[in-house]
Amino acid sequence: MFQLQQQLNDATNGVNWEAGITKNGKQINWKRCIYMECAEMVDSFAWKHWKSINAEPDWANLQIEVVDVWHFVMSLILQEYKRRELGTLEDAAKAVANMPFYDMIRETADGFAEERLVMAQVESVMKESLQAKPDLTKLLADFLELVRMSNLDLTTLYRLYVGKNILNRFRQDHGYKEGTYIKIWNGEEDNVVMKRLWEENGDMTPDELYGKLQAAYTG
Repeated sequence: MFQLQQQLNDATNGVNWEAGITKNGKQINWKRCIYMECAEMVDSFAWKHWKSINAEPDWANLQIEVVDVWHFVMSLILQEYKRRELGTLEDAAKAVANMPFYDMIRETADGFAEERLVMAQVESVMKESLQAKPDLTKLLADFLELVRMSNLDLTTLYRLYVGKNILNRFRQDHGYKEGTYIKIWNGEEDNVVMKRLWEENGDMTPDELYGKLQAAYTG
């Protein structure tokens, strides 16, 4: 996943994006990406006491948002490892794999946690990302616990990450940065289409998934 994220960032933002500037001269702020995605994650729940108070949680959207945050958490780690000269991409991945919470997500997921607990955990991740100098270990621990609470384990996190990584590549290839990309396909958001295609055929390769997205987009 770290290798795929590095490749995606290199392709989207240009080589040396770790310096904090894209090839188009735009500032990169991974911390802001994390807390903004966390805010979207909270909207998976009917948290407003004045609106749609009986609505069921959108658990599928929650999982997609968790994966979106994972893109940005990995990007922040990769950036900090290069800036601080802490080691290579492989060193960063090994450091994550050696964390106690990583062992926890190796086990098969056993269901969603209570809504209020999930939202509190989302806010813990958000709080850490708002620090001037986030504690990467604390941020990772909070995030991996959120993964578990969102009924995801290492296998399902990986599969959804690969699917979203391919979708992000597809978006970039079809005008996302220029604002010409169409995100709603026949009444469905592209995230939903991607997740369904991936679930319908678990044996697809990433390239085959890209082809299925292409067919759905143009069809």
